[in-house]
Amino acid sequence: MHSILPSVVSRSQSATRTFKRRSIIPLQPVALWRIKSGVVRTLSWLEDGSTITLGLCGAGDVVGKLLCAIDPYQIECLTEVEVTPLSPNEWCPDPAFLLARVQQAEEFMLIRSHRRVEEMLLKLLTWLSKKFGREVQHGHLIELRLTHQDLAEMLGTTRVTITRVLKQFEQQGIVQRLPNQVTLLQPEATWHYEI
Repeated sequence: MHSILPSVVSRSQSATRTFKRRSIIPLQPVALWRIKSGVVRTLSWLEDGSTITLGLCGAGDVVGKLLCAIDPYQIECLTEVEVTPLSPNEWCPDPAFLLARVQQAEEFMLIRSHRRVEEMLLKLLTWLSKKFGREVQHGHLIELRLTHQDLAEMLGTTRVTITRVLKQFEQQGIVQRLPNQVTLLQPEATWHYEI
């Protein structure tokens, strides 16, 4: 992962905190959090209450309001998460970390720019399999428990639509679904999938 540890370890960094799945990581008084394990999503919401996923971050990443100009801003745990607090003056970001963060934001923006939900979901599953997956016998297992609602919020669509498209993908042999997990079958072929 990214090398983002400050050159000097302070007392505040040794205070690892654990948050349960679906809990919210506080933004104050800690300016930044370094993720030791687990996955979080950063999010905001519109005036009508619609949730907008800004990004997904895992072990080695740093998150916090200081890194985002969007308001409101929230950090939600998608798994059990261990984090360490960092103050801005303790954090010396590696340029590779900042570059990876920009690239991830661009990838996420490109995924959301497709017009058809089928294309967006396929691109999202491929991206998730690369970032949070591992190779298994028949494809890539996405090792992240996401609900259909989570996927819908990431793509700006409805839970019902995601359920329909996932069933369609399963029938077409693109994904295999088991309780709380998805395996993307033949991930190299999915980029050429046409609706």
